[in-house]
Amino acid sequence: MTRFSYTILFVRDMARSVAFYRDLIGLPLRMESPQWSEFDTAGCTLALHLAAAGELPPVEENKIPAGHAHTGFQVDDIDAFAARMEGASVPLMRAVKLEDFGGRMGVWRDPDGIPVSILQMP
Repeated sequence: MTRFSYTILFVRDMARSVAFYRDLIGLPLRMESPQWSEFDTAGCTLALHLAAAGELPPVEENKIPAGHAHTGFQVDDIDAFAARMEGASVPLMRAVKLEDFGGRMGVWRDPDGIPVSILQMP
């Protein structure tokens, strides 16, 4: 059986990205180093890898080209989460709204512009 084990995000500034995913997203940090850091999630490891120089252009909602990815997390209280992100001046990509499937979801950008979806299910 094949099991999804980890996702790697390539980041420009390890300390800044670790702080974002640990302090704002709320993920438990498993290990941190200058080149590679890992967070525990319920079933998959989120890994950060220091990127080479260069940048991809920022993506727009509903205009994400092939080759890009974006992470998604579920929270118990999306309004409290949104307030925390606003207080930290995290760029909002899409405001929280009720989705067709019944959940409420918003999308923010991490320090490298990677979209991060946050979902609260009813």
